[in-house]
Amino acid sequence: MLLGRGLVIAGMSALLTAALALASPTSSTPTANAALDSVRSILQPTRAGDWHSLCVPSDGSYAIEQGLICSFPVRSDGHKLDIVPGVALNEFSRGRIDASVAELKAEKAMASELGLLSA
Repeated sequence: MLLGRGLVIAGMSALLTAALALASPTSSTPTANAALDSVRSILQPTRAGDWHSLCVPSDGSYAIEQGLICSFPVRSDGHKLDIVPGVALNEFSRGRIDASVAELKAEKAMASELGLLSA
């Protein structure tokens, strides 16, 4: 996934604005910090041996349908994001991921039925 800095920053700005609008005054600072940490983790190269979680379109990794947007372990070189392969998942984590993916698929199907997604 190549990163267009303007696109990433504009998208994160919109995300931050929406998150802050929903947040209570006492939770807005941690929400803003989390959004800024996400932007920083995209635009700055990830340290060797490290990774972070971001919602990105699936490339089929971790047996998740290609194109479904969900959280993955990723690394950034400051220009491109890559999903980190082979992160070990225990039974509990795999079950939670599978439940989340099932919800995402149901929401995607509903949005498609409402004509909110392009074919």
